[in-house]
Amino acid sequence: MAALAVAGLALGGSLLRAPQQQQPPSYGQAAPVAPGAPQGAAAGGGPVAAAESGAEKRAADESEAAGLSKHTDKKALAYFEGHKAAKRVKDIRIVGGYLRIYTDLPESAGNSKQALKLCETGVSYLVGELGVSSPVVFVQAKFGENGNPVLANILGPGDSDCRVTHPRPGG
Repeated sequence: MAALAVAGLALGGSLLRAPQQQQPPSYGQAAPVAPGAPQGAAAGGGPVAAAESGAEKRAADESEAAGLSKHTDKKALAYFEGHKAAKRVKDIRIVGGYLRIYTDLPESAGNSKQALKLCETGVSYLVGELGVSSPVVFVQAKFGENGNPVLANILGPGDSDCRVTHPRPGG
């Protein structure tokens, strides 16, 4: 029974992440694992444990960025430092083809001057340094109750600025 629960959690996490490639997420946090859920060998080992450890690794790759990590894009970080835009940056990663800029800004800093400047610098980096024709950038708040909420973003060729917009109710 426990093995089925773990398999369901692992499968559910990967299904939740799949749409994020289609529609940009508003949070950089992967689905949480239920407290007390059996893990690894305690769950019976085998393929289920391997799937869970892979899901846990992906969640760790995309979750809280409290500082530089093995996933840090060092070239991007150097670019931001060279453009004096690294003051609020905690980590910069390219995840799923998207540039994610994790900051120490609060969740309330959506569309703030700092967030927009970081987004614009990210676009400049992708276009000018990497030659990306349709840049996608997310500037994310410090980790909190809602994961790392998006403060500013550019979603590709149909997006003309870094401001986060919200759909109109009923529209």
